[in-house]
Amino acid sequence: MAASLRRLARAISGVAGALWALPLTAPMLVMGLMAWPFGARFSTLGPMLVVTRFPFGPMGALALGQVVLSRLPTLDLRVPSYRARDAARRDSPALFRTERVHLGRHELAHVRQALVLGPLFPFAYLISGGISARNRFERAADRYARSGRGWWPEW
Repeated sequence: MAASLRRLARAISGVAGALWALPLTAPMLVMGLMAWPFGARFSTLGPMLVVTRFPFGPMGALALGQVVLSRLPTLDLRVPSYRARDAARRDSPALFRTERVHLGRHELAHVRQALVLGPLFPFAYLISGGISARNRFERAADRYARSGRGWWPEW
């Protein structure tokens, strides 16, 4: 009985999170659909709708709401962590320069963050430092991509 209640609670919270994040998900879904005639491919991974081969924008991936847009053919890649990119720019010790994380899990962390914060996510993300190694949302996503734990930022 307790397991059934946990599953029900998880399902309800999943639906509530999806509705809360819908203002972020909807425009990203429209962008993905607009790219479909140009070769974009769709798949799902857990709570994410993944649009690969997205023909516009920078390399890498962008998660907003429950949609991830990526110019890459797959998210099943290991990419440099934000700490590694920062270390390479600052000529820091080699220890961090080679650190790599799983891109799909990194983006999954951002989707989970957006499911909690909903339309507040972009503001919290920007206030935390934007696209940088200082951003606690990026650090948490990298930690989750490395270990499978800790997708929520530490304050």
